[in-house]
Amino acid sequence: MKLYNKNILWSFMFLLAGAAGVTIQYPFLSTCAFKGSTVTLPCSFTPRKSFSRDGREIPLKVVRVRWCKNHEICHSTTPSVFDSNSTTNDPGYEYLGDLKGNCTLRIRNIKTSDEPTFRFRMEADDSAGHFTNRTGVKVSVVEGSRMRIKSSSDVTELRGGQSVSLQCTSPFCTFYHLNITWTKDGHALPETGPALQLGPLTSEDSGNYTCGLKTNSGSRSEPIRLQVEAEENPSTLPLIVGGVFGFLLVLIVFILVFLLIQRKRAAGSRAARGEMELKRDDNVYSSVLPAGDAGHQRTETSQEDDGISYASVQFKHNKHKKKLEEEADSIIYSSVVTKG
Repeated sequence: MKLYNKNILWSFMFLLAGAAGVTIQYPFLSTCAFKGSTVTLPCSFTPRKSFSRDGREIPLKVVRVRWCKNHEICHSTTPSVFDSNSTTNDPGYEYLGDLKGNCTLRIRNIKTSDEPTFRFRMEADDSAGHFTNRTGVKVSVVEGSRMRIKSSSDVTELRGGQSVSLQCTSPFCTFYHLNITWTKDGHALPETGPALQLGPLTSEDSGNYTCGLKTNSGSRSEPIRLQVEAEENPSTLPLIVGGVFGFLLVLIVFILVFLLIQRKRAAGSRAARGEMELKRDDNVYSSVLPAGDAGHQRTETSQEDDGISYASVQFKHNKHKKKLEEEADSIIYSSVVTKG
């Protein structure tokens, strides 16, 4: 009896000593899994580096790791689902960790018998470094349930350019690290995992989305419909405005040039007409015949052709008005016809 009590005392002393410098952490303390699916239990640990004995600091090294279910300490001959010192571990339990700080466990084809709480234990080359986290992770196994999609948006009609997140969940509990697959209009999507991020949205993202476990077709969720309205590409708007502005500018310049040319042509035409009128006023010709028998003159004209001489006198306007008035009566235009 005394020996039994002494062993218990030493065990608690070792646990307390180990607790002073060692930690085991689980990101979550409970999770759900569909029967037949695969679930991952993330885990990390910090081993104790050394301990003091007889005034000496003795280093510690982890030499063994274990996972047990439904046992608070997981020591001695306690059955374990994984033991790094064993060569006959159940292949349904895969240790993804190491002996340095990662203690993640993966459970394949999970069964209802896997509903207990799982705990991790590390053992060092001295019992002072042994430690078990008694909290553990509780696993709940769900059977015959369908997944459900929750959208980050309250509406299913969205505009192009927006973003939306779809979460694949269960109405009964929270799942972690499940192998979730997604479909759109019955076609598998490359994305996997409990969350599907969509965005920036385009009209091509419209469709019916479902999610479910890769290994359990019966878990496929009811479809959720997303309708995305096409958005006018805002990057083309400045180009359109710039193009319209440039066209209008060119048109205005063309009209101004056309008007200037027309005005110049009109001014040239007016100047030409004024010059012609001025020349007509400056050049006046007239013929004056003396009174006589016109009929007789016409009869003799052919005979006296050689004896006719013409005198043409041209007078140019004087620019001084007074001089023109004085000489107006003195200007005589005549043609003198004489017989030879």
